[in-house]
Amino acid sequence: MNKLLIVATLLVVGGLCALAQVSFTVDAPRQVIEGNKFTITYVLRNGEGSSFQEPKVEGTTKLFGPATSRSYSSQWVNGVSSSSTSEEYAITYRADKAGKYNVAAAKVQVDGKTYSTQPFTLEILPPDRTAQNGQGGVQIDNYDSQRAGKEVGADDLFIRINLSKSSAYEQEAVVCTIKLYTKYQVSQFMPTLQPSFNGFLIEELPITSALNNVERVNGQNYMVAELKKCILFPQQSGELEITSGNYDVTVVQYEAVRTLFGTMRQPVERQLSIKSNSQKINIKALPAPRPASFSGAVGKFSVETEIKPPVLKTYEASTLSYKVTGQGNIKYLKAPKIQFPAQFDVYDPQNNADAKPSGSTVSGTMTFEYTFIPQYVGKYEIPATEFTYFDPSAGKYVTLNTPKYDLSVAKGSGTAAQVPVDNNIEQKNTDILHIKTGDLGLQKEHVSFVAGWTYWLWYVLPTILLAAILVYYRKLLKERQNMALMRTKHANKLAKKRLKQAKAYMAANDSGKFYAELLNAIWGYLSDKLGIPVSELNKENIASVLASREVDDGTVTMLMELLDKCEFAQYAPELADSGIGETYNKAVEVMDKLETVKKK
Repeated sequence: MNKLLIVATLLVVGGLCALAQVSFTVDAPRQVIEGNKFTITYVLRNGEGSSFQEPKVEGTTKLFGPATSRSYSSQWVNGVSSSSTSEEYAITYRADKAGKYNVAAAKVQVDGKTYSTQPFTLEILPPDRTAQNGQGGVQIDNYDSQRAGKEVGADDLFIRINLSKSSAYEQEAVVCTIKLYTKYQVSQFMPTLQPSFNGFLIEELPITSALNNVERVNGQNYMVAELKKCILFPQQSGELEITSGNYDVTVVQYEAVRTLFGTMRQPVERQLSIKSNSQKINIKALPAPRPASFSGAVGKFSVETEIKPPVLKTYEASTLSYKVTGQGNIKYLKAPKIQFPAQFDVYDPQNNADAKPSGSTVSGTMTFEYTFIPQYVGKYEIPATEFTYFDPSAGKYVTLNTPKYDLSVAKGSGTAAQVPVDNNIEQKNTDILHIKTGDLGLQKEHVSFVAGWTYWLWYVLPTILLAAILVYYRKLLKERQNMALMRTKHANKLAKKRLKQAKAYMAANDSGKFYAELLNAIWGYLSDKLGIPVSELNKENIASVLASREVDDGTVTMLMELLDKCEFAQYAPELADSGIGETYNKAVEVMDKLETVKKK
């Protein structure tokens, strides 16, 4: 019986392995330095391979391989068994000639079927110029050149701000990348002063901050890590500057130590303070005259409109959907003005943005939904509207037209003000009683109602109530005209909504999205609460406004520390601490304290 169970188990495992999906992939470096050795590994999963065919790699010399290794793994989770196999073919090469080379696909046979890897490009970089000239400079692949005590020069470690364009139009997307270039390994990285982006709206892009790429700059090779990558939308014309940032960096050098087993290298850490460059960009004003239907859209867009339901009835809600699709500053588009008939009750449009970064800009859709209720039966017209955007690649305005809608409104089942009718009341005409006889208890005393105070009260109270309503209504209109005041009043409500999304990322233990969403919530709250435009929002302006409103120094310090921590987590999420719960509670505490701030 035991033997039968073992055989059955092996058959089940073998069957699961057969059902597993077969894949054939390649693991190879994308950049190597001339003269260095490197390995390309081809991995076959869930299959037994034969007739392996390796491609020829130009510009290299094959030193060894293919070395074949096999592995098997299985697991049993919640009563379900799964297993996988892996075969690796490792080939070692020496890079001989600098250049870019296309490496073809490798092939292998599995059960009579041929599987191929994806082709890839291998770049062989020349050696450092200093090494070629015998100057003994630091090299990323030579630990002997990274000896302890050696001065770290400006060409050995630096941070650079790169822009995709040297000039652009207002609202045109510009990609900004901040990179760390180093010839040393980095054990710790801490920003002490972030670059400022005054005059820009920012759309963050996901990055991988590890030192996993090699780039050649001015004839020298560097390990490179992206610290920040974002899409900038300039909000004003003229020369705008992205200021430099300050950073504390700990690099690793090596000290030669003699032991019983010979000379060995011991890592030694060295802390440095470095400063990035500043970067300027010329922002051109949009051409004049601007069309009347232009409201700030820059990029390339298309427009669609639709009315739902198509059959309209009185006192029943319908929706006009105005959908803009394309790429550019789509998240910042303003709701177009549509001329609805005066016989329609129209509500403020609801905005829904479904856009995300794509390449060097932001792509997606922005939908504006206008809810309206026809009040009368008849035929009506919603005239055609114009949507104008500026195309920076063509340098001109483009106007799109939406269709005109001829609407026929039928009588609906509702009314403007429906009064409920009780059909259970039974009408009777037997409610007249017999005339009462005898003493009726009548009195001769008569008091004039007009002379009483209750008569005049019916005039005084409505007058006072009407005056109070007028005062309140005038105050409400004045507040609604003051957009800064409305933003301030609703700042806390919007902040709680944003914090709710950050809390969801915290529950999912997604620290990257948590810190990005928390930082957006804090910036948005401060802009609304303090009445500072987004283009002018920075720490100096925030501290100045809070000081003018006599906010205590402890609250200001807590806010600045919170902003620094969130920004640092975005630059280097793998170096940030794991106390996201404490960070969230601190953000809530700071917003609660700022809610007590009154504008003087």
